[in-house]
Amino acid sequence: MQQTNYFVRFFRITRLLLHTATGLAIASSVWPFIRQSTRLSLTKWWCGGLLASLNIKLITHGELPATNTTNTMFVANHISWADIHAINSVIPLRFIAKSEINNWPVFGYLVRKSGTLFINRNRQKDALRIIEMTTQSLKNGDNVGFFPEGTTTDGSVILNFKSSILQATIDAGAHIWPIAIRYPLENGATNTQMAYAGETSLGESIWSVLKQKKPVVELHFLAPISSLESNRQTLSSTAHAVICKQLNL
Repeated sequence: MQQTNYFVRFFRITRLLLHTATGLAIASSVWPFIRQSTRLSLTKWWCGGLLASLNIKLITHGELPATNTTNTMFVANHISWADIHAINSVIPLRFIAKSEINNWPVFGYLVRKSGTLFINRNRQKDALRIIEMTTQSLKNGDNVGFFPEGTTTDGSVILNFKSSILQATIDAGAHIWPIAIRYPLENGATNTQMAYAGETSLGESIWSVLKQKKPVVELHFLAPISSLESNRQTLSSTAHAVICKQLNL
């Protein structure tokens, strides 16, 4: 894998800091006063800019969601913090995320401002609260993002999907739209250095990305799945199966 020199890394860090500062300025000033459609457009722009700051090339496959897509839960395998920004740069979503992210410096603030639904995975009863909130959000026409594995991997495997929160799609009469995420190397192998998994800290993960000359993320948008006349276990296994098949895992 080709690596960047220190000049390039410094340049990217500078771009990242400036872009993050811009996001903070928007979130702390005009964000409460602008329309939802404008918020979604700004989220899409900012996440795309973040990828550009780190020179992460985004490649999409399949039929992309239309701009008027609503009442849909997008589910995907989870590898990195970059997953969220990659998806948001295509279609801005209201993500369901673990509560620890709420405490991240800077990024935690931006995530809160974006309307993220935080779940405490150490409290089993918290799932019921999130299901209710997600159901209402979908009924209101929002698009929601969810990583059913519940954690990240290095991209070489896919863990079993947790099905409880998928109940919200049934209760809201929503669709599930699977996305298969992959970080490939030039030779086609999996780029495990893009993963934010295990004991890797956020800082270490960002530095790993900065060292890579041409990192790539692939988003494979698969066929939507109707939640009608189904149960959450079936929805979970179906989404898991199609993502595994797409990634050959």
